[in-house]
Amino acid sequence: MPAPLRRGPQRWTNYHGTGSAQLADLVELANSPADAGRDVLRDVAQDVLALLQGAKAARIQVRPLGSGWSPSPICLVEGGWLVETRRLNRCFRLAPDDVAADHDASRLMLVQAGATVDEVNDSAHELGLSLTTCGASNGQTLAGAAATGTHGSVLTAGGIQDHIRALQVVTPSGIFWVEPLERVMRPEFVAATGSIILRDNDVFAACLVSIGVMGFVTAMVIECEPVYMVRNIQKRARLGRHHITQLAAGDFRGFSRELALDEDPYFAQVILNPFAPFAKDALLRFLYRRAYDATIPPPPRALVGAGYDALTLIAKAMAGLDLFRADVLQLAMRAGYAVQRDIDDPEAVATWGNTTEPHNPIANLFNGSVTLERADLERAFDPLIKAFVSGGGGTVITLRFMKRAAGLLAPARFADNVVIDFDGPRSDVSHRSYRAVVTRLDALGIRFTRHWGKTNDLDAARVSKDYGIHYTRFRAAQRRIMPDPGDLAVFGSDCLTHLGLI
Repeated sequence: MPAPLRRGPQRWTNYHGTGSAQLADLVELANSPADAGRDVLRDVAQDVLALLQGAKAARIQVRPLGSGWSPSPICLVEGGWLVETRRLNRCFRLAPDDVAADHDASRLMLVQAGATVDEVNDSAHELGLSLTTCGASNGQTLAGAAATGTHGSVLTAGGIQDHIRALQVVTPSGIFWVEPLERVMRPEFVAATGSIILRDNDVFAACLVSIGVMGFVTAMVIECEPVYMVRNIQKRARLGRHHITQLAAGDFRGFSRELALDEDPYFAQVILNPFAPFAKDALLRFLYRRAYDATIPPPPRALVGAGYDALTLIAKAMAGLDLFRADVLQLAMRAGYAVQRDIDDPEAVATWGNTTEPHNPIANLFNGSVTLERADLERAFDPLIKAFVSGGGGTVITLRFMKRAAGLLAPARFADNVVIDFDGPRSDVSHRSYRAVVTRLDALGIRFTRHWGKTNDLDAARVSKDYGIHYTRFRAAQRRIMPDPGDLAVFGSDCLTHLGLI
């Protein structure tokens, strides 16, 4: 098996160009050429173990690196090692003899940590399967997206980490196979991966949204569902105040009936112009579940992928603009939804994997969000809009909706969540507007959390306050998988110390 490639000291910048660090070394992991998934996992984990042991001995900090997608500095480490996983991108089917008797092997996949969402979608499709949810983009690694709590807007599901049923995690002291108390894989399979079984509900829940401080995830077992398709309705429409009431109450059927189809949507998203949320058109996107039909070819990406989120819109319209105002912003929104698919248009139907899309890096990006209990949306809406505009209002505001997500530190911690995104140009205006929103929500006594992978202005005290007993349980789980403080120190960084996660 090829040894990891040591690229040496260099300045490294993340995908969107929002952060950089001077590295002592950039390490690129090589994959195992073995055929069997368990052998591949064993070979790679042993390489990672040796790297971590060397880092511990040298007192070097290490950060696992997927696609480097997060605009936040969560994966940066000044003077340490970044360890790239992108070559660890193989996906394997599992046999009934690999899994515990009460699990359906036909719905499970063994996925290496460097596999991107796009690669996982493709492999799942080959097996007649599909992910249930994911973010808008397909360029992140699935492990990295899970580690930061990435979500979509599926009304009946949580975050991408909800797919995970088991993980292989490496620390300087060993290779662990982490599962909840209910076993997932047979002991013989786990032993063949070179791992020690660790069945612990809290350690497993901490690893789901690990933020890279629960060890080095090298592989996961994920559960998918039989492949399905979705119909896309994507349109501009004028909203009224009663629509916010509907959304806060979870009346998505009524919202859809008035604006799209008279059926329960699978996915619902609203992009608003904050300068005139009821006087200017909003951008709406609905997805409706359909049975899989192999005879239907994928439509052009423009019909099912464009305009999925505000980043697509901003990428098309932000060049040369420092900030938006109502009319200019409306032009940008029209550019983002240049292609519409309304109820009278020919149907645009595709698999879930074909609704995600690649993004080009967006320089000078500001990316922030808050997640509230959905029922608080109506009370928070006007003050939030007013606060955002008072700061200058950098861009559009996006509303997404989802169920509680798995993981002790999952930002979507309420039974029913509304995620409110603020995506736009990186400027003092954008940041000031976001901070005004946070301050106003605090003043109203509305509970909320923030996305780990985005700009969030969090510190240790606030993380502890926001997550309460779940934060305490997370830190206890860290000590159970890494009882040696020297092991935990390997995964540190200035950012993570500031967040109280190391």
